[in-house]
Amino acid sequence: MKGLIINYRRGLKTQTPRQYIIEVEGISTKNATEKLRGKKVVWKTKAGKSMAGKIMQAHGAKGAVRAKFDKGLPGQAIGTKVEISD
Repeated sequence: MKGLIINYRRGLKTQTPRQYIIEVEGISTKNATEKLRGKKVVWKTKAGKSMAGKIMQAHGAKGAVRAKFDKGLPGQAIGTKVEISD
C-alpha cells in the first residue's frame, strides 16, 4: 500500500518533527484507517537508504493517518511517497 507524506504534525506554535501526517491511497474515511493502526511505514531515499516508522492513529475525518518515526525525516521527505506494510 502506498501513501504520501503531507506535513509534520503541528499546532499553532509548535511542530513535532518525529510525527508526520500521511494520506493513504484508497482510504477516505476515519473508520477505514482503523485497519492501518500499528502497521509499518517505510520511507526510502534516492540513495537507497530507508527509515521506518509506525502508524499511530487517524488524523482528522478524511482518512489521513499519523505516523511516528524513530528519527525525524529530513524536510525533503514532505511531498514524497512511503510504503505501508505489515
